[in-house]
Amino acid sequence: MRKRNESVTVEHERAAAVPGPLDKGCSLRRSLRLPSSAAAEGMKRPLGRRYGLWFRLRKVILWLLGVYIAIPFLVKLCPAIQAKLVFLNFVRVPYFIDLKRPQDQGLNHTCNYYLQPEEDVTIGVWHTVPAALWKNARGKDQPWFEEALGSTHPVILYLHGNAGTRGGDHRVELYKVLSSLGYHVVTFDYRGWGDSIGSPSERGMTYDALHVFDWIKARSGDNPVYIWGHSLGTGVATNLVRRLCERETPPDALILESPFTNIREEARSHPFSIYRYFPGFDWFFLDPITTSGIKFANDENVKYISCSLLILHAEDDPVVPFHLGKKLYNIAVTSRSFRDYKVQFVPFHTDLGYRHKYIYRSPELPRILR
Repeated sequence: MRKRNESVTVEHERAAAVPGPLDKGCSLRRSLRLPSSAAAEGMKRPLGRRYGLWFRLRKVILWLLGVYIAIPFLVKLCPAIQAKLVFLNFVRVPYFIDLKRPQDQGLNHTCNYYLQPEEDVTIGVWHTVPAALWKNARGKDQPWFEEALGSTHPVILYLHGNAGTRGGDHRVELYKVLSSLGYHVVTFDYRGWGDSIGSPSERGMTYDALHVFDWIKARSGDNPVYIWGHSLGTGVATNLVRRLCERETPPDALILESPFTNIREEARSHPFSIYRYFPGFDWFFLDPITTSGIKFANDENVKYISCSLLILHAEDDPVVPFHLGKKLYNIAVTSRSFRDYKVQFVPFHTDLGYRHKYIYRSPELPRILR
């Protein structure tokens, strides 16, 4: 009796140890089912990650928007900021060049000088001689170069635009082209640019140009002297020539490359102006320019200029829009001051790709200048 009961008990325990079909399925489901707390935590992680990313992105967007809105007020309160953006004299490109050594830029027939237009102001000057004098210029010092201005070759005073120095790549290439065409090229960095000493201003830039022009005329004799301004340098050029005409010592011709009408219209039309459609753009951005004494009023100056005028402008200019150069020409050609002088506008088609500073590449340039 006891053995039978023990066998029944053993069989019952074995049967309990081996799950039946229903028990087997339930135990699998139980083993695969995650605890409720772990499942909830797993769902929260991606949601929390997405929420955190969106929070950070929204924070960055709000920060950028705040800066965007704050900048106009900052410019309005500190007009000097806008003046620096007009001049960009703190942008020295190319970097790490020695302006005392123009030969490092491939100008072996160029001499570096320093002139002093005013007390506490010193400007760096480069003088490149015509191709016919290249061999004689090797190893010569400043007195030889100054005396060479009295040769029978015409002289071009080149006034560069904002940013960079007299050693800028496109500027150096233009000096080479003009030198190969038989011109002396005299260029300089305005006060505050390159290695020139002083604080930049429109009045100061114009006075520097006047000083260099008089320095050239004192050495060039009866040789023709032409003034070539590029971009912002066109504003300096028309300021200079207007003053020269008022004192009855005009240059032989004025060449304006990529000119604008005045600095307010240029700033309003500048493709890089992200605030162009900002409410109160004139009050926030243009009025501070005027407050800083910056006008560069080419459209007004040409009404008082009496010498031949040549305007060069590329249709694909991304910095100074083509229509501003054309508008300036239309103002000049109808001005009484030019009735006895030739006024010419030369456009360069978009397909040529000369943009803002590569007109020197034009094979037509020698013919145009002649």
